[in-house]
Amino acid sequence: MLVDPNPTDPQSRGDQYSSSRRAFMKTTGLTALGALLGMAVPFERNLPAGIIPVALAQDTGMDLMSGKKGLVVLGDRPLNAEVPAHLLDDDITPYEHLFVRMNGLVPQTALDQNAENWTLTIDGEVENPLELTIDDLKSRFENVTSRLVIECGGNGRAFFQPGTSGNQWTVGAVGCPEWTGVRLSDVLKEAGLKKTAVYTGHYSNDVHLSGDEEKEVISRGAPIAKVMEGDTIIAWAMNGEPLSALHGFPLRVIVPGYPASASQKYLNRIWIRDKEHDGAKMTGDSYRLPAYPVAPGTEVPESDMVVLTNMPIKSIVTFPETGTEVKAREQVEVRGHAWCGKGNVATMHVSVDFGQTWQEATLEPAANRFAWQRWRANVTLPQHGYYEVWARATDGDGISQPPLSPVWNPRGYANNIQHRIALVATA
Repeated sequence: MLVDPNPTDPQSRGDQYSSSRRAFMKTTGLTALGALLGMAVPFERNLPAGIIPVALAQDTGMDLMSGKKGLVVLGDRPLNAEVPAHLLDDDITPYEHLFVRMNGLVPQTALDQNAENWTLTIDGEVENPLELTIDDLKSRFENVTSRLVIECGGNGRAFFQPGTSGNQWTVGAVGCPEWTGVRLSDVLKEAGLKKTAVYTGHYSNDVHLSGDEEKEVISRGAPIAKVMEGDTIIAWAMNGEPLSALHGFPLRVIVPGYPASASQKYLNRIWIRDKEHDGAKMTGDSYRLPAYPVAPGTEVPESDMVVLTNMPIKSIVTFPETGTEVKAREQVEVRGHAWCGKGNVATMHVSVDFGQTWQEATLEPAANRFAWQRWRANVTLPQHGYYEVWARATDGDGISQPPLSPVWNPRGYANNIQHRIALVATA
């Protein structure tokens, strides 16, 4: 393990990991690794060129979690952490309560918060390729601020039966911060889309888990028709502050309504394609669903998998916290949020008798398209005992959340099962 000069100081530890990693990448001497690790490395001479030792490659940004509050870490390689539902009660999700989903390692530019030489390239099927600095983006295009839901495609994966591989998210891989940036459609209009433009391909400078900085971590995209709607933005700020290291500094794209994997962090290039993008984690089973319903556990041919686009209708109960005691025969407020990948939510209902009857909740309008909507309901529990509050949102097409997990898929995406909390009524 690395020698820690101050094991009680997370910032000191994180600085050491980051500086060690930089030092190794800049050093070629055979004694460099042993000096950095503080111990002998008997087979150091066998380490292939370009490969960062695991002890240094595991600089995933765990030290940056000190700014988060109450998150449940599901894994640290890469770093993934979700939020208990009761911590998501804010209308605008604060930094400390936004989930973390990494695919690789936090890049050094983000750790340093240094974007002095950062540029964003727009190329491919465009008439006028662009290379834009952050100042160019801020000065040449209209700046916009919107509340936009961002949700991991695997949110809810833990509830599929049989289980699937991947992080076992429950309901907390979602949030609705306020993002500031420019419309991607405005940038693409200046670049001049060719008639052959079909899809975007997003690229970043995050580092592969292997430590190989030439290896692609993730490169997702979205259809041109989607990003030209005007809701997709290139963001440099979240909740009025520059993007943090964990959430994409200095630039990220936000593709609302789509799984968060399309909202690429550390954005430095958008390649306009003449076909569906085929970058890292765009093919195979990655963020894809079967083109037809399959029985649980079915092996689906790759040719029968289609890209996950609009996330399904969802809702959560954020108050009270599950397990709370309340008074029987007295009104108690329950509340939460509802959202939908296609836009606004139509109606919201709750049940306290295991789905036998449903009570309509008050549903507030969205602050803007693709923001989640606050819902509230007053419920009365008739006698002392154990109860559950079930939450059910319905979209504009009449599609509601199911009481059980929806159609199974090999990677456990897009589970929109009804959220439930427990309440105990006292006499």
